[in-house]
Amino acid sequence: MKIPELLVTPTTVKDIDSLIDAGATAIMIGEEAFGLRLAGEFKRHDIEKAVTIAHSRRVKVYVAMNALFHNDTLPLLPDYIKFLDKVGVDAIVFGDPAVLMNVRKYAPTMTLHWNTETTATNWYTANYWGRKGAARAVLARELNMDAMVEIKEASEVEIEVQVHGMTCMFQSKRMLVGNYMSFQGKDLKVEGRSKDRSLILHDPERDAKYPIWEDANGTHIMSPKDMCIIDELEDLLEAEVDSLKIDGILKDAPYLCSVTALYRKAIDLYVSDPASYAEAKDSLLDEIKAVQPCNRDLDTGFFFKETVY
Repeated sequence: MKIPELLVTPTTVKDIDSLIDAGATAIMIGEEAFGLRLAGEFKRHDIEKAVTIAHSRRVKVYVAMNALFHNDTLPLLPDYIKFLDKVGVDAIVFGDPAVLMNVRKYAPTMTLHWNTETTATNWYTANYWGRKGAARAVLARELNMDAMVEIKEASEVEIEVQVHGMTCMFQSKRMLVGNYMSFQGKDLKVEGRSKDRSLILHDPERDAKYPIWEDANGTHIMSPKDMCIIDELEDLLEAEVDSLKIDGILKDAPYLCSVTALYRKAIDLYVSDPASYAEAKDSLLDEIKAVQPCNRDLDTGFFFKETVY
């Protein structure tokens, strides 16, 4: 049976060794100017260090360039892509075709992973971008398990699925929080609106709290619960999905290491003996619940939702 890659998003360079010790076999990093909703900010010198550390331990490094690029930012792409190629990152994660066009010109041997967040919903589209040069498709989080397995069966490219962490529910390129606060006459320098200020939207009708922040890519509203399917991995592993992702956004290093170690254990148990995994999966879920932040409940995301056409 094929062992899937365990992809984790570290928060800082110093966390990389610990995540690898915990069982990560790939990491995704990047900087806000080019990537969306990153667990941590990795400038160029950080990316170089990350590549050195990861490659010394046979772990892959992917860099996020999945932001939407307007005309005024397009001139920044060639130099950044050439830098990533020079330091030897294993793949660039992209959504905007501008990245694809620039990679073809400035780093033609670079591996590409296609990730548009919400539109990777069928195998035909995944294979289309595969013909354009992508080696992997990152599936939309709104798909259920049956759809993911179906896509994997018909896909001509690698398939990546998020299995843990929060997901994005809404993004706007506009500064919605800033505009609202300005309308209220509040001082943004005092109020703060970045990820480290724990700003939330509260829906009393659903009793749900949605993390929200603004950055260079606009306004982001996240899910009120963290996805977790450590006890429901059988179908993905049986289908031989290529990569399972743990998203570490708004989480600290100890939590990420604990969760990574538990998923590593779950995957290895199933690959070696599915019956052992079946016996252990409930206790694995309990262990994740034990380290889960008190303000973040767990659910299974869209994995078991009914598809509506």
